[in-house]
Amino acid sequence: MNGAEAAMAFVERYLLPRSVLSGLVAVLLAFAAGAGLIALIGLDPVKAYSSLFEASLGSSNGLAETAIRTVPLALCGIGIALAFRAGVFNVGAEGQLYIGGIAAAWAGTQLAGAPQALVLPAMAVAAAVAGALWSAIAGVLKQRFRADELITTIMLNYIAIYFVGYLLHGPLQDPASPLAQTVRLGAEGRLPVVMPGSRLHAGILIVVVVAALAQVYLWRAVEGFRLRAVGQNARAALNAGINVRRMVWTGFLVCGALSGVAGFSEVAGVHRRMIENLSPGFGYTAIIVALLGQTNPIGVLAAAVLFAALQIGSTTMESAAGVPSALTTVIQALVVLFLIAQNALPRRAKPAGAV
Repeated sequence: MNGAEAAMAFVERYLLPRSVLSGLVAVLLAFAAGAGLIALIGLDPVKAYSSLFEASLGSSNGLAETAIRTVPLALCGIGIALAFRAGVFNVGAEGQLYIGGIAAAWAGTQLAGAPQALVLPAMAVAAAVAGALWSAIAGVLKQRFRADELITTIMLNYIAIYFVGYLLHGPLQDPASPLAQTVRLGAEGRLPVVMPGSRLHAGILIVVVVAALAQVYLWRAVEGFRLRAVGQNARAALNAGINVRRMVWTGFLVCGALSGVAGFSEVAGVHRRMIENLSPGFGYTAIIVALLGQTNPIGVLAAAVLFAALQIGSTTMESAAGVPSALTTVIQALVVLFLIAQNALPRRAKPAGAV
């Protein structure tokens, strides 16, 4: 073993595991490539990145806005990560978020005037159940008809968004407004603000609890081991006596439930009603967040913070440094490409016949 290999082995064993290290490398490479693109168009990369992170992390208001954006990204991302761990490629978080949001808004309006201690849990449960049931449609299609969940969950996203649009233009529309939205929730249906003077709501506390519980479940619970075993090798898990069908169902339902809760957090914490364009693509961005977090709940939470900061700071980067805000989307895509490359290149370079 040469010096470089020994140093890398030390880092992996005592400082950072390989999964975390690969994510960090992908992020650094993506930012380096982004800096190259900024320089290529004649602008200052240092000024651009400084303005981006100053806007998102350099002030209490910026931190609050970044935390608000972290909530749906992390909830959807953790759900997707657990589904991936079960071998379920559920990419339907966007639609599940919309279904959860409309269910939460409906429950909140039906319980208007009741105590907040009853209304908020009822809204969250309604959102989780609705999201899980929507995800279960793809589960039935996979288990009964062997339909590919990549296709069915993507299709269900569009169905969910258009279905919610129909409800907001029809049965659930606020009669006092021409806009496609529900009536405004009362105080009992709103998540409390946890940082005075900002919009930061208690959804961030939900995210921290969910990430901690998911981490314990995945790495310390027997069921979490079974979930990971099924995702690694379903046939071997079946031969070992693990109920593969149940673990697959767990992947579908948990992803749907957490994505539904993400919809609840947006309805009860940000908009305080259900609106037609509830999500700017949280469910899709969460797929990248789950990959960057190496499908590890705590890693997903960290990745969600990074992507939230990118999204919040992009507007300021454009106004202060003249860099198009679309560059943040390019950086997000580059993160995925570098993650894929890190896994593909070593295999490409391995000699034929090597083990």
